Amino acid sequence: MQKKQQPKSLKKTYKFAFRTALYVTLFTTALVFTFLYYYHSFHWQLIFFPIICFPLCFAIVQYRVERFIYKRVKKIYDDLTLLESTNLRQQPITTDMGTLTKEIDKYAKTKKIEIETLKIREEYRKEFIGNVSHELKTPLFSVQSYLLTLLDGGIEDEKIKKKYLARASKGVERLTYIIKDLDMITKLEVGDLRLHKENFDVVKLVQNVFDLFEMKAAKKYITLTFDIDYPEPIMVFADKERIQQVLTNLVVNSIKYGREKGTTEVSIENLIKNKAIIRVTDNGEGIAKANLQRLFERFYRVDKSGSRKEGGSGLGLSIVKHIIEAHEEKIYIESELGVGSEFSFTLEKTK
Repeated sequence: MQKKQQPKSLKKTYKFAFRTALYVTLFTTALVFTFLYYYHSFHWQLIFFPIICFPLCFAIVQYRVERFIYKRVKKIYDDLTLLESTNLRQQPITTDMGTLTKEIDKYAKTKKIEIETLKIREEYRKEFIGNVSHELKTPLFSVQSYLLTLLDGGIEDEKIKKKYLARASKGVERLTYIIKDLDMITKLEVGDLRLHKENFDVVKLVQNVFDLFEMKAAKKYITLTFDIDYPEPIMVFADKERIQQVLTNLVVNSIKYGREKGTTEVSIENLIKNKAIIRVTDNGEGIAKANLQRLFERFYRVDKSGSRKEGGSGLGLSIVKHIIEAHEEKIYIESELGVGSEFSFTLEKTK
């Protein structure tokens, strides 16, 4: 690419020198001819003047322009040390101002995009650190207050001791849960978590998740059900443990935010020849459109106060998204406030 660009830049420089030399030659020739004609000293040998003048002017202009531009451009390259990380430093220094302008413009646009990206990341980092601090602070302060109460004499009362130790234990469990989820999401984001794919029946896996949370759903009189009977197994190829984690998060969320005497329904459909789509639908609170775009962000909560009462690390949906993307699959959400929500994701079917 560089060998093709160099002749083009030289051609443009020669063109400038050619025109300049031509203008100087024409002007000086006309001036000399006029002067000699006025003093009646005109000789036929003067026709050689423009022939000699033009190449001399061309050589001088070409040399001076190239040296002038090269020095200025080299100074720009040397001053902008940041260009060392761009393609400009990897290319030969050009004296063609058109090419240079394009390169500098491209560099400026690239840096603008990088700066805007860094600003977005910085805002996200600040928000993330604030969220992590808040999530850890709540159970930490809770555990601390219970332990301080016991140290201040509450340990003497058996009832208070047992009650506060149990609450402190729950706080520690929540801290452990948050840290485990943070560790997992970090591994997922850096691609450090290996998937152990295998063939399994997704219908049976969904039923296992239903069995695990049947009691939790019963407390709110929520029914966990399939949309239809699935007498035959539906085999998929994925990491069974991770997909169970996805279904667990989605079913638990549907119970957590579902209305009493509501329903959580799972359907499994053929999407295309080698893909199945699993839908988890509820008729609960629903999610406002303004919150849908940020729903899979770490620690993002639609109803902060309500969700904290229900517990959880605030990382569930973010983990769900990363697990599905680690399988190179897609996850979707449809929701209407006051009507309900539907989370769906694709999986590869066994051939």
